[in-house]
Amino acid sequence: MYNNHRPRQNFTSFSPALHGSCFLLLSPSLSLITSSPIISLSLSHTLSLAMLGSYKEVMWPRLVANKILRNSVGSNNFVADFPQDADEQLLEAPGLVDQRPSFDSKSIFVNQHKTTNLNYKVLVSTWNVGGIVPEDGFDMEDLLETHKTPCDIYVLGFQEVVPLRASNVLGSDNNKVSAKWNSLIRETLNKSVTTSDDDRNKGINGVSQDFKCIISKQMVGILITVWVRGDLRPYIRHPSVSCVGCGVMGCLGNKGSVSVRFRLHETSFCFVCCHLASGGRDRDGRQRNSDVIEILSRSSFPRGTYLEDLPKKILDHDRVIFLGDLNYRISLPEEKTRLLVERKEWKTLLETDQLSMEIMNGKIFRDWQEGNVKFAPTYKYIPNSDLYYGCIAYKKDEKKRAPAWCDRIIWYGNGLKQHEYTRGEVKISDHRPVKAIFTTEVKVLQYSNKIRHLFLSERFEDRIDGYDQIDSKNYSWIST
Repeated sequence: MYNNHRPRQNFTSFSPALHGSCFLLLSPSLSLITSSPIISLSLSHTLSLAMLGSYKEVMWPRLVANKILRNSVGSNNFVADFPQDADEQLLEAPGLVDQRPSFDSKSIFVNQHKTTNLNYKVLVSTWNVGGIVPEDGFDMEDLLETHKTPCDIYVLGFQEVVPLRASNVLGSDNNKVSAKWNSLIRETLNKSVTTSDDDRNKGINGVSQDFKCIISKQMVGILITVWVRGDLRPYIRHPSVSCVGCGVMGCLGNKGSVSVRFRLHETSFCFVCCHLASGGRDRDGRQRNSDVIEILSRSSFPRGTYLEDLPKKILDHDRVIFLGDLNYRISLPEEKTRLLVERKEWKTLLETDQLSMEIMNGKIFRDWQEGNVKFAPTYKYIPNSDLYYGCIAYKKDEKKRAPAWCDRIIWYGNGLKQHEYTRGEVKISDHRPVKAIFTTEVKVLQYSNKIRHLFLSERFEDRIDGYDQIDSKNYSWIST
């Protein structure tokens, strides 16, 4: 895999996670000092206590600390199966304006084409794995459903791929964990079904199983990875990431989001993998809403070139999907919640589900949509069991956590039709995974021969001709 990197754009494009003795601290008197290893250890200890709730306040002023720490939560580089710039240099056709100044290149490209639409099937899943590293040979089929419902694009979001202790929050990301998950995903998606010698290179339903990772990005415990069919890969452009930390001091990456965007043909996609503030108190719900506002306002992507103006903010994209451990709870007494869960009265429970209420009132999630929730709450289970936490005796003073639909997938705007919204039954974590299957409409431009011969090389012309080839394939099993 390639490690793709862009120069820093602005304050939302972050440098590597802070660690070691070169980190700068603010003393209580606001003077800037260079930390020694002892001071760095003290910071780690302080954050450990803060994360556990032992301190009511942070020891130095939050606003000033944010200015230093916010830039160190994530980075705008990511991992993929191919170099980021190869296709952009081809498809952006650089230098057209400078080489032929007598033409209005932008208006020519807008006017001299015809448009067609293609439908693609997208699987989106989210799972808080509770810091569990999967074993070799871990079965991903429950999450991916490759045999039941093959898709064109797979977007998988994970939370807590590493335990959220201070050393992981402050240190560099453990890429071995994300590499392990990606290896398992690759193995599952590209597992061929061989029925004869003629079918040796064919996958499910006779369609070649050659999936490629176009983006994989980790920030502390949040990981999002996007995979597409190999024959779609040439039509993927402008992959990019944006990380926002909303955790300790409102800026560290134990909570927050990793957003990824790309353009497929002429339609832009943005997937936002989140881990919002936890807790069942009223103020925790307000903090979750605040996290969403921060994510929408602070996430930012490169704008692109003169010929192709790209969306900068999340909601500017054509297709937007939020996924993750959103942590919204049920606003009922614990005893009543457990009773209704036992009776499987999901409709009654959803009337007081915090996320459902937020979508309905439209203050934070205006114009957002969620499919019908017809599955049991996904949190909090005793790992490796079907029992909710609290159903058996627990230690004195241990936190009680009523069941809740913490893990959700919602979308914004038009152009997405949901066909399935359900949960998986993998039991290694205290959360159950959630998955959704969408059909999405994608716009394709077919440029006229005049544009081809005036501007474009034979290599680029061959790529555009590929649109017609895609249209002629029989993907009826995908687009239904």
